[in-house]
Amino acid sequence: MVWPGSKCASCGAPIKWHDNIPIISWFVLRGRCASCAAPYSFRYPFVELLTAVLFAACLRKFGLTPPALVYMALCASLVAVIFIDLDHLIIPDKITLPGIAAGFLCAALFLPLPMSDSLYGFLAGGGTFLILALLVPGGMGGGDVKLMGMVGAFLGLKSALLTIFLGSLLGSIGGLAGIVAFGKGRKSKIPFGPYLAAAAIASIFFKEELIKTYWRLVTG
Repeated sequence: MVWPGSKCASCGAPIKWHDNIPIISWFVLRGRCASCAAPYSFRYPFVELLTAVLFAACLRKFGLTPPALVYMALCASLVAVIFIDLDHLIIPDKITLPGIAAGFLCAALFLPLPMSDSLYGFLAGGGTFLILALLVPGGMGGGDVKLMGMVGAFLGLKSALLTIFLGSLLGSIGGLAGIVAFGKGRKSKIPFGPYLAAAAIASIFFKEELIKTYWRLVTG
């Protein structure tokens, strides 16, 4: 049971369980509150569908195993990070700090990942971004540091480094696209968390393929 229950942001009415079924309820209610008919954003079913697709991908890749369940939980957390950071320019400590502890615990009990690799991933991910935050004040948020610590704890050293590289690449492309499409200047605050979270999700499913492709491009 989840507490407190969901409420309409417009009228404050509690949302009944049958009006809160993922994806289905939004379409049944035509994207509106059952009490006041205020419109709900299409983001709700989109996020629910995206999470469902990632859950299915975890089951397909890892089977019905403890690691699959761990990666499903991690994917759900990363999806939450993406949209919270896009909306509010923050990455909640409520996700990342317990996530770091959960990453170590899952590495010890469930994941095909040595505890040493989990620790190295945590240090490489969080440590790299902590150094950047100290060297360039204001250039890197504390939320990004803790996010990368969580990613490293769950996924290990190689995935942490891959996430940094791929997230930086995606962030550069996204920043340039923002300048071209919306006229954002270099001093505009652009959340980096969504790019890191997307890169972490990619590393869960395609780590080996991405690393092989990178080395093939580098070595010719």
